[in-house]
Amino acid sequence: MEKIAVFCSASFRIDEKYNVVAREFVRKAASRGYGIVTGGTIKGTMGVISDELHRCGGYHLGVIPRFMEEYVYPDLSEVIWTDTMSERKVLLRKDTSAVVALPGGIGTLDELIETFALIHLKQYFGKILVLDYEGFYEPLKALLQHYVETGMLSEETMARIRFAHTPDELLDMLKD
Repeated sequence: MEKIAVFCSASFRIDEKYNVVAREFVRKAASRGYGIVTGGTIKGTMGVISDELHRCGGYHLGVIPRFMEEYVYPDLSEVIWTDTMSERKVLLRKDTSAVVALPGGIGTLDELIETFALIHLKQYFGKILVLDYEGFYEPLKALLQHYVETGMLSEETMARIRFAHTPDELLDMLKD
């Protein structure tokens, strides 16, 4: 089974529209046979994704640091325990063909930028896809373009990160 890592919010304070689009994405990804790898907790969009995958019968691997044990989603297909957040990030990407960033906060940004740096360093070879739902990631796109314009980021590396506006567009990019 082809697996994709999904980075997303762990906050309960976000607008519900981001949870709606996350549900749509994972439901459609699961229906196409993709296994989903997440942080595996009950918190925020991660919990929403967990619920949706459980509801639709999709495969869901959760990678969780031991210090977050109280937040583990109870019905994961499989769990991998880690000792640190750094180890968690490595294992989130392990054996995946792509990482997908849904709208999220600082943790999502950390996971996304680390993966982008690893692509640049030729240490991760999967796709890096971002769901720019309703322009959520436009400021990041502008910053990355600024890096290109100032010579801090090559066009070649910039071309490796792809932005989609809808779950369907993102799923099509997984096939490219």
